[in-house]
Order: sequence, then structure tokens, then C-alpha cells
Amino acid sequence: MSAALLSPDNTAILMIDHAVGFGNLFRSHELTVHVNSAVALARTAHLYGVPLTVTHGRDTDPPGPIFPALRAELAAGEIVVRDGGFDALAHPGVRERLSAAGRRHLIVSGLMTEGCVLQTGLSAIRQGLHLYVVEDAVAGETPLSHRAAMARLTAAGAIPVTWLSLATEYQGSWGRGETVRGYTDLIRDHSPALGANLVALEARQDAGPAVRG
Repeated sequence: MSAALLSPDNTAILMIDHAVGFGNLFRSHELTVHVNSAVALARTAHLYGVPLTVTHGRDTDPPGPIFPALRAELAAGEIVVRDGGFDALAHPGVRERLSAAGRRHLIVSGLMTEGCVLQTGLSAIRQGLHLYVVEDAVAGETPLSHRAAMARLTAAGAIPVTWLSLATEYQGSWGRGETVRGYTDLIRDHSPALGANLVALEARQDAGPAVRG
């Protein structure tokens, strides 16, 4: 399973409860990094046509609405409003969307690592799904609680990924012309160091060969 090639045709993405209220609770990741990674993951799903399901509670519930930067990327039909159960797969609306997608490789992100992400992930593994956790788009109350939850998930068979490693696996090659512009835009917008390198490279290419006296 660990060597399986992930593609837009064999994966679905589930983003769990990226709600503003949790931003005051987690300390395993920086808030800006988490939101940036979540937005990048949603954009990756849209760029490559991967089925995307996003869960959260009612906007008036204590965790509040989805992070605005992420909500701006989503279509209304991608969002499932669910109750407070920790296992997102227990919700009929989530199950229906994932069943309709018909994919056996499930990519999961969300909040919190030790809560809904852990319980949903273990549920997915028990149901025979191949689970991948986007580790820069999950977060726990403390670094220890995040590491412990990730350790339990990986021991059960989950594989950690990042949004960029996933997007790169989907892209496959700079020669995939129909999505290469979107891929480079993702890097430029959400991967500061690599994005800066791309900007510098493009500037050198635009300038042409150096003129020597």
C-alpha cells in the first residue's frame, strides 16, 4: 500500500472541521501555516478534479464557521454540515459522498489531530480504505498530542503526506501541460521558499541570455 501511486482517478479528499474556533486551541502548528496548507489542499483538489468533501458544524456552533480563506475556495455542494460526532464517516452525508466517489485511497486533513482526525482515520482504516493524512493540514492541542495521534494512525496503516507532495504526485511531470500552470501557481502562492525560487527562475528566463561586453 505504501508504494501505491496516488492519482486524481483513485483518490478522494476529506477535510474535517477546519473551523475558526479551533484556531485558539491548537499549538502543534502555526495558525497561518495550517490555513495556508488547507487552502492549498482544496485548490489541489479542484485543479486535478479530485472529489472533495468538507465537513463542519453549524456556523453558530462553538467552533464557528470554516476559516474564511478556505471557505472562499469551496463550492456549496462540497460542504457537509454535520453533528458533533468525532467520526466524520459516521455521518450519512459524508458516507454518501465518499461512496459516490468510489475511491479506495482517502486523503484526510482537519482539526483536531487527536480528535476528529484520529477517530475518522481509524474508522476509514477499519472500513478497508487506504488512508493518507495531510500532516501540514492537521493540528493538535499540543505537539505531543499531535505526535501521539499521528503515531497511532501510522501504526494502524495511515501514511503521512503533505499538500505539496500530494500535488506533485498528481502532477507527475512538468510535461503535463494542461495543469502545469495551475501547479506552479499553487507553489508560488502556498510554498514560500519554492515559490520564490520559481519566481527567480522565471525572471532569469524572461531576461534571456546575459549580454557580455
